[in-house]
Amino acid sequence: MNPEQRSQLHGAETTISPSTHILAIASGKGGVGKSTVTVNLAAALEALGYHIGILDCDVYGFSIPRMVGADEMQPRVVEGKIMPVVTHGMKIISMGNFVRDNAPVIWRGPMLGKVLDQFLTDVNWGELDFLLLDLPPGTGDVALDVARLLPTSSLIIVTTPQQVAAGVASRAGQMARRTDQRILGVVENMSAFICPDCGKKTTIFGEGGGSQLAQELGVPLLGQVPLTMEARVLGDQGIPAASV
Repeated sequence: MNPEQRSQLHGAETTISPSTHILAIASGKGGVGKSTVTVNLAAALEALGYHIGILDCDVYGFSIPRMVGADEMQPRVVEGKIMPVVTHGMKIISMGNFVRDNAPVIWRGPMLGKVLDQFLTDVNWGELDFLLLDLPPGTGDVALDVARLLPTSSLIIVTTPQQVAAGVASRAGQMARRTDQRILGVVENMSAFICPDCGKKTTIFGEGGGSQLAQELGVPLLGQVPLTMEARVLGDQGIPAASV
């Protein structure tokens, strides 16, 4: 796909401004804190004065609404377009904003692409500096659809220090390379547990997974995020730790 085709897809077929930077947060497996990284990176960018949107692409395992205190909010439709809910100064769209009482979404794979397409073409995102996509784990349908619909998006890959997690995350990186997506770098989450009482650092999940993955993919290790009580408690309360 040449640059002209990319621009046309990015600007005309979606409601996202061509000037918006799209960051897809990916992982090889679940449970590595990808959504936590997404929410806090978004909150940190918002605190710097940028206009931020978060698109929760995990239709089955949506968690973004709860983590930003938007689980009771429902989008409105204005002039035929869906308006994202707004919380902590950020625009949010998730399947979790359309189902009630934490109901499960029981759909076959082809429906996932239709939902993502609707979130990109029927949602009035307005002018954003950054749109963060919280991808489901792995290299399945949604990751492929993001590469197809948003070929100018860049990836940040999240892993824990555990060698097994880093090995699985490598597959997400290899897929990005095959679909010509740019990988910005690797974030190692839960790099160590910081005791809230004594401050002692304990490497519960081992060491080196993030560095190993970054080296394998030839990209920077963007950061190592510790495992803290504050992030967990605030996340359950719907408050990004980075906004406090």
